[in-house]
Amino acid sequence: MTHTMSILPSIARVKQLKGKRVLVRAELNVPLINGKVSDPYRILQTIPTITFLKRAGAKVIVIAHIGRDPQGTLKPVARYMNRKTAIGFVPELFGPRVDKIIADMKNGSAILLENLRSTQEEEHNDAVFAKRLASYADIYVDDAFGAAHRAHASIVGIPKYLPAYAGISFADEYANLSKVLDPRRPFAFILGGAKFETKMPLLKKYVDIADAIYVGGALGNTLLKAQGYEVGRSVAEDVRGAKVLAEHPCIHVPLDVLVEKRDKTTTVRLVGEIMASDCIIDIGPETAAYWAEELQSAKEILMNGPMGFYERGYVDGTKLLLTGIAKSPARSTIGGGDTVALARSLHMEKRFTFVSTAGGAMLDFLANDTLPGVEAIVKNERR
Repeated sequence: MTHTMSILPSIARVKQLKGKRVLVRAELNVPLINGKVSDPYRILQTIPTITFLKRAGAKVIVIAHIGRDPQGTLKPVARYMNRKTAIGFVPELFGPRVDKIIADMKNGSAILLENLRSTQEEEHNDAVFAKRLASYADIYVDDAFGAAHRAHASIVGIPKYLPAYAGISFADEYANLSKVLDPRRPFAFILGGAKFETKMPLLKKYVDIADAIYVGGALGNTLLKAQGYEVGRSVAEDVRGAKVLAEHPCIHVPLDVLVEKRDKTTTVRLVGEIMASDCIIDIGPETAAYWAEELQSAKEILMNGPMGFYERGYVDGTKLLLTGIAKSPARSTIGGGDTVALARSLHMEKRFTFVSTAGGAMLDFLANDTLPGVEAIVKNERR
């Protein structure tokens, strides 16, 4: 199956930018601990676009969202960004003060406006809201691939009113993930985490594309349950269609698992020996070693989502697989917040062909070959 992907118009190819006001939708939704950025990975991905525009003499207006709380502020993000490139912080989205600051901007300067999701208009893709934001600029740049699966005002609304381009990080994500749509063979896909319902379309599509799919995490538990195994107190869902997938020859479920017993102690059990009082918290060592070994013969590897209860520190299975991928000669792509955070904590991110900053957006792109944010740029170019 060969995909002819459209080449996205990239801002990096635009010449006359001096004096132009450029509105950049960045992906700055990073974890904060005590008001400080704890993992700057997404910020670092968007710095090249901002510095490119500043050097070209543009007036850069950055917009983004943070967290789920409408009261959440991007101030700590601006503070962190200033370590990499000078950027002013404006603690609101609209109003006379914002208008004046933008009117007074000098060529080669940048500002960050407050949290886009401080109002509901952003998520409702409100046309008036999108138009107001568009009025700030001459050009729109989307550098937030991680949010491109959402049909929000800043993603699909603004491109209706301005010439639109992909940012450097966005274009990079698109180009690299597009390669996975036309994989080298043999192709191995490792899928973990939870939310079986949302990952079902992806599994259904990839059983016909991948040579092997290794499923762990709560997804693996769901498939074990569908195969009739006892999964005890584990996180698992009853999903229609899971049984058909669980029995597909291309899908591999764990052979052994790490379980937490009622008394909070842990032990490794074969999947046929799990007890009703057990809770599965990771794939077992035998499974991890066997899968990591199998990966050595793959030419394309894609991994998204952890194999264990990541929040509680059960990361051994995921670590072993990441190490296996890093050793393999395959073209490798990893994504998903927890997976990437773990790879970074192990200082392994340079050992993969591509590390995606996108979680849900990556999975949606692979399932549908496109995203609302991609379509908005493509349609804009056709106009």
